[in-house]
Amino acid sequence: MNCAAKHRLPCSPIPSACKVQVPWQSPWALPRNTRLITLNSNTFTMDVEEYVRRHLRAGEGDDAIERELAGIVRSYKPDETAEYARSFARAVLAEVRNTEGLSGDFFSYFPSRTKMGEFGVGSRGTGDFFVHRQIARIIGKTGASVGVDELDDAGAVALAPGMNGPRFVVCSVDGMHSRLSDFPFLAGFHVTRATLRDVYVMGARPLMLFSDIHVADDGDIAKIFDYTAGICAVGELMDVPLVAGSTLRIGGDMVLGDRLTGCVGSVGLARHLTARRETRPGDIVLMTEGSGGGTIATTALYSGYAEIVEETINLDFLRAADALIKSPAIDLVHSMTDVTNGGLRGDAHEMAETAGCRILVEQDRVADLVRPGVRRMLEELEIDYLGVSLDALLLTLPPGAVDEVSAVVRSSGVAIREIGRVEAGSPGAFLVVDGEEQPFIPRFRESAYTPVKKVADRRPRDQEAMREAVLRAADAAVEKKARVVDRLRPRA
Repeated sequence: MNCAAKHRLPCSPIPSACKVQVPWQSPWALPRNTRLITLNSNTFTMDVEEYVRRHLRAGEGDDAIERELAGIVRSYKPDETAEYARSFARAVLAEVRNTEGLSGDFFSYFPSRTKMGEFGVGSRGTGDFFVHRQIARIIGKTGASVGVDELDDAGAVALAPGMNGPRFVVCSVDGMHSRLSDFPFLAGFHVTRATLRDVYVMGARPLMLFSDIHVADDGDIAKIFDYTAGICAVGELMDVPLVAGSTLRIGGDMVLGDRLTGCVGSVGLARHLTARRETRPGDIVLMTEGSGGGTIATTALYSGYAEIVEETINLDFLRAADALIKSPAIDLVHSMTDVTNGGLRGDAHEMAETAGCRILVEQDRVADLVRPGVRRMLEELEIDYLGVSLDALLLTLPPGAVDEVSAVVRSSGVAIREIGRVEAGSPGAFLVVDGEEQPFIPRFRESAYTPVKKVADRRPRDQEAMREAVLRAADAAVEKKARVVDRLRPRA
């Protein structure tokens, strides 16, 4: 039960319906003045290894750590004995001590002293994009036709010369939306749509799916089944089979709780690539109607608008893209992307930067392309629809191709409209409001779309200092890779 009333913030940090009274049966009492609220295991997940490491660094003694951790274990596993809990805690402590203080390339890394959350990694904003560029730098130049360095939706490699038919293999992998752990079918459905979108916008027809599922130690096995059903519902409807995958526990025995996480990947074939770099001055920018995916579903669930989730359960984007791929009109399209990475703000900006051109978006032509129910929810929650994932299709193409391409998309039952243009000039995206150009840039994080995100969406500490620290850590990783590669490279 969600105690959040529609249109307002949750009534308390911990809904009373989620509180569970678990009697302490352990003979080891908690330290005086310690207050521990035990929650249903589906409310949070705990890394016991990290718990021990933090307490050791704080100078806490072994016996106190064992006692406290044993109590926590019992709160997650009330059916286990006190003896089991204490033995488990003692074993965790031993394993942590055995791995403390190791050094060398294989055991340590250069710390950035910058946390994922404070730098916005995974939040589809400027910090996220910066880290992705560092990852691309660590990977380095490869033989890929479209590599990670281009920050595109998917990667591509060319098939062997002389082969008939498709010329490129395209692949993508997407992680499930982290806040959908308690809704496995939704998690599987939306992550599958996401990976198929990424392959389609590269100009490829998806051929297969693969999945990696991780459930924490106390998680119900049924979560795996429900998640897989969500994946295969999309795959079956789009005629893309799930052919491989793996199933693991998050952290093995070291993570308590029932959190679900995982990813779904896809592979496809393309005649020619519609990567972001193909965007050209003189192009027209088209956008389809969008109703959002995992992000909008999460917004709806955790803000008291559960009925809006239904609007996200569709295959509109995939069917529009599939129609294009199967049509000769695909050869008229220069580039495509999905409006997901920091919303239209992020994707227009990244497309302009990658292609080295100016992209102008007419604000008054975008709003009506957001599904009415979704738009109404976003407006009531004061969420910037331009900065959140809409799962719309964004295309650039020559003016003469607009009618033909639009007709193909509309034949799939999906609305599409011209929203802007591409010009030569210094790279950047601009929003045209009442005839005036305004910088159209991604924020540090995408629009805060849940009550918790609105609280956490604070201005971080010195961004420039964090960038320098992250850059130093990336430099260290580049150097480590070079050392290991040189060590293992065959000698002439």
